[in-house]
Amino acid sequence: MSNLHEECGVFGIYCRDNTNVVSAAYYALYALQHRGQESCGIAVNDDGLIRCVKNPGLVNEVITREAIETLGEGKMAVGHVRYGTSGADPRQNAQPLVINHVKGYMALAHNGALTNARELREELELRGSIFHMTSDTEVISYIITRERLNSKSIEEAVSRSMDVLEGAYSMVVMSPQKLIAARDPHGFRPLCMGHLGENVIFASESCALDAIGATFVRDIEPGEIVVVDKEGIRTDHTHVGTKPKTTCVFEYIYFARPDSVIDGSSVHTARVRAGAFLALEHPVQADVVIGVPDSGLDAAIGYSRQSGIPYEIGFIKNKYIGRTFIQPTQADRENKVRIKLNVVSSVVRGKRVVLVDDSIVRGTTSARIVKMLREAGATEVHMMSSAPPFTHPCYFGTDVDSCDKLIACRYPMEKIKDIVGVDSLGYLSVESAKLLADNCHGFCTACFDGQYPCDPPKKPGKCVFDRRLSEVNGK
Repeated sequence: MSNLHEECGVFGIYCRDNTNVVSAAYYALYALQHRGQESCGIAVNDDGLIRCVKNPGLVNEVITREAIETLGEGKMAVGHVRYGTSGADPRQNAQPLVINHVKGYMALAHNGALTNARELREELELRGSIFHMTSDTEVISYIITRERLNSKSIEEAVSRSMDVLEGAYSMVVMSPQKLIAARDPHGFRPLCMGHLGENVIFASESCALDAIGATFVRDIEPGEIVVVDKEGIRTDHTHVGTKPKTTCVFEYIYFARPDSVIDGSSVHTARVRAGAFLALEHPVQADVVIGVPDSGLDAAIGYSRQSGIPYEIGFIKNKYIGRTFIQPTQADRENKVRIKLNVVSSVVRGKRVVLVDDSIVRGTTSARIVKMLREAGATEVHMMSSAPPFTHPCYFGTDVDSCDKLIACRYPMEKIKDIVGVDSLGYLSVESAKLLADNCHGFCTACFDGQYPCDPPKKPGKCVFDRRLSEVNGK
């Protein structure tokens, strides 16, 4: 039950038959809703004419019957669900981003965060560019547009843009005649390809392919560009292998759905393995193992299997309440815990409980959950985190841009244990975190160990247009 804001989710479809592209995008975004609940949108290409509907809200709130009628029919579509880590205004920064240009329309959906976004934006502004958003997605769109003026094709422009873009980006680009998928050379964020009959699909996670009945083909390689048009499918490997692969390990621990497969490795299996590692690293005497829904459940199963302590369902989750971290204040987050989760008291009453969660970020939500267990009659609570302690900011797509928000930066382990209110506390080691996925060789663990795969931003923090004057002036 992490207090981290999630990433974004992207989707694209190139249709060669009579498949309803809006319907496909709608259900795929539903499957990706866990990656962002702030805003969403769909853009449809009807013979070179791009129509777009996007707004703050969940998929079923934004893509209404009226919106579907507005979108009409087409042969291509891109979709996006967002939880912004840059750009404060959810309406202003909703995606896909549609660009009208002398070289033609372009729609862009992006997941990730650039580390040089502010430098690129300042460069563009000084050359006369006018920005309407505060997210780095608009920076990407301007860079691609700039490069398109001197390129023979949109895919060449994307490739040339990747020469200057730094940081994390998995994106789908739709031009009047082409659908393009690209993943940064480090491969921070996931992106895969599938087939639905003769139709080509791109999505952040394989669960989106499953949702629309598509067949998984493969993951997009870090640095790869895939182009789909009437001529078929072709790839550009210019940027493949130029940087070490460093997929975000937290995709396996928390962000992705457990039924997804990322870079050839099952997310569910990785989380079960995390729990088993925890049992080996932090054995305790207890009567029952429970997990915090949803992403703590798989790790709890792994802890139970390895330790031999029985696994039980300890919480019932209200599925009609959004994730607590989407509330605007910490007080709101805390007040939502009790209506979001309820303890199965018969499971924990009079028992020593191992509580497994995906992470401990700020500690306040964890403390409330522990308090609920004690009020329900648990005699001991031993908390296990399937992620190592967060000790450094993340600059590649999560919203932790300062150590001020991280409990592990502010207090020693014994103090954290007291703050959370547990009898013992165990974190997964960084070494074990690097072993979670069978087929993924190379993780970004910078938020745990400070080993950044590329240079952090020179000017971290919110865009100047997302801050009050007193913040900008340092008053």
